[in-house]
Amino acid sequence: MSELSKQQLKSKETKAKIFRAAKHILRKKGYEELSIKNICEEAGVSNGSFYHHFKTKDDLLSYYIEEQPSIDTDLLDIPKNVQEAKNAIIYVYLNYIHYCEELGVEFMANYYTPKNQSLNPLIRTERPYPIVTVQNYLEKCIGAGILSPSLNLGDITTDIRIIVIGNVFEWCLKNGNTDFEGNMKRSLATYLDGIL
Repeated sequence: MSELSKQQLKSKETKAKIFRAAKHILRKKGYEELSIKNICEEAGVSNGSFYHHFKTKDDLLSYYIEEQPSIDTDLLDIPKNVQEAKNAIIYVYLNYIHYCEELGVEFMANYYTPKNQSLNPLIRTERPYPIVTVQNYLEKCIGAGILSPSLNLGDITTDIRIIVIGNVFEWCLKNGNTDFEGNMKRSLATYLDGIL
């Protein structure tokens, strides 16, 4: 793997600095105070530098998804059976909740707001959102004849997204004092058992 050039390294550091500033503002002041002006001031960068890396504030917020630990692609190979497929889908979201825990309740509580358009599946970018990973995986499993769900793929991914958002909301609502992992596993397993 080739090393990053000085320019690429500087660009990566600037992007990270902008993201850290946004995380700090979200944690301490909330979504209402998350303006590009405030982010740039906090990060010590110019507006031009912000727009060089991100199109909008919501584009910046969706960047946090890119930063989550990547998933071992071997776990998303064609499964041997339905149970293996269910386990893989649940694994994707356990990976996601561990990342949510790393970012913290304050960040997530301010991230999951209807004002954050990076959550809108209709305008989503091609970043590696967990639901995109799961949708691609389901397509592969259905195509291979491993899964024959009782619902269409669009409905399944919508339902899963709603279950995940509900679990994140519950965790935030209770200020982290809930069995986040257990609740996610149970609710996803119950849903998947019902449709697969």
